[in-house]
Amino acid sequence: MKIKVGVFFGGKSVEHEVSIITALQAIENIDTEKYDVVPIYITKDNQMYCGNFIGDITEYRDLDNLLHLSSKVTLGFKNNKVALIKCDKKFYESPIYDYIDVAFPIVHGTNVEDGTLQGYLKMFNLPYVGCDVLSSALGMDKYASKILLKENNVPVLDCMCYTSKEYSESLENIINSIEGKFNYPVIIKPVNLGSSVGITIAKDKASLEEAIEEAFTYSKKILVEKAITNLKEVNCSCIGDMDECICSECEEPIKSDEILSFNNKYISGSKKLGASKGFGGAKTMNAGSLKLPADISDETKEKIHNLSKQTFKVLGCSGVIRIDFIIDNDTGSVYVNEVNTIPGSLSFHLWRETGLDYKDELDKLIQLALKRHREENNITYSFDSNILSQYYLGGLKGLKGIKGNK
Repeated sequence: MKIKVGVFFGGKSVEHEVSIITALQAIENIDTEKYDVVPIYITKDNQMYCGNFIGDITEYRDLDNLLHLSSKVTLGFKNNKVALIKCDKKFYESPIYDYIDVAFPIVHGTNVEDGTLQGYLKMFNLPYVGCDVLSSALGMDKYASKILLKENNVPVLDCMCYTSKEYSESLENIINSIEGKFNYPVIIKPVNLGSSVGITIAKDKASLEEAIEEAFTYSKKILVEKAITNLKEVNCSCIGDMDECICSECEEPIKSDEILSFNNKYISGSKKLGASKGFGGAKTMNAGSLKLPADISDETKEKIHNLSKQTFKVLGCSGVIRIDFIIDNDTGSVYVNEVNTIPGSLSFHLWRETGLDYKDELDKLIQLALKRHREENNITYSFDSNILSQYYLGGLKGLKGIKGNK
């Protein structure tokens, strides 16, 4: 019997549409001789839908019609298995849309990639692909991940973090703090977004004010760093788990602006996504805007591979991730910039360069999820206790007695 894989995508995120593309690319490349695939679309208000057309990219041009033709579902237990239960079933229909054996979250951004979806899946004891709740949250929070990496001697740029409360109290204090720490230019980022959304370089006080305002429209926390002006950006992917991970080929994104923008990543290469009826060609979303392999020395490549493995281990990652590096061309220093725990296109183009095709990559990711699930099921999470037999909640008096014994 085939393993039934539920592929979750979409969600309440500014990277919603990118997630759809990544997921539908993957769905067309999963080995159907080993797996049955159930596409599960999450709307921008976090409703889940399944249906015959959910896996068809062309149907998303008319989303209202797509949802009308689909079934709203939720997860539940039925017959000791995790089921997709219909929320609005007709009286003559079965309440079960389908069952799934393993979840494959292919989501990007806040409210989905940040551990939220992973925690939901874990509540059902459902095996799921990729990073766990903690490593997902760390990977999404740029400030938290930098602090943890720095504590473990992984080179990162110095940064400062500010909250929306500090912003509402005094923008001037924030600016004075930044100018006291860094010289211009500086780079301002939302703490918990990817795809270069909300990221701006500020070269003076006026542009800094605008950049801060822009970043706070996407997040309650922002990150500020010294901007390296003469830089090279290099990305590397890792696949593995806590026991072992391996590194991919390195790529060098090509940017047309001062920073690698959303447009550079997804729009400029959009015509190379594949045929309009599918993604059979499995081309990456930014295939037309990068050097592969990156134009770096063997020594630098080895250093990036070592730092990638160290980062993967420190953050407790699993599955496939992509780590974005910055190289300061003036000093030769290499810094970990950020971690993407569910990278766009699952970085398949980087693994293809190592001889691992997309179908095999997806198979490896599913098998890693099942391996982790087996190992976690061998851990004891509870033990027998008679502690509740000592308490009697006999009205208010009983409650007061308990409080008095604390």
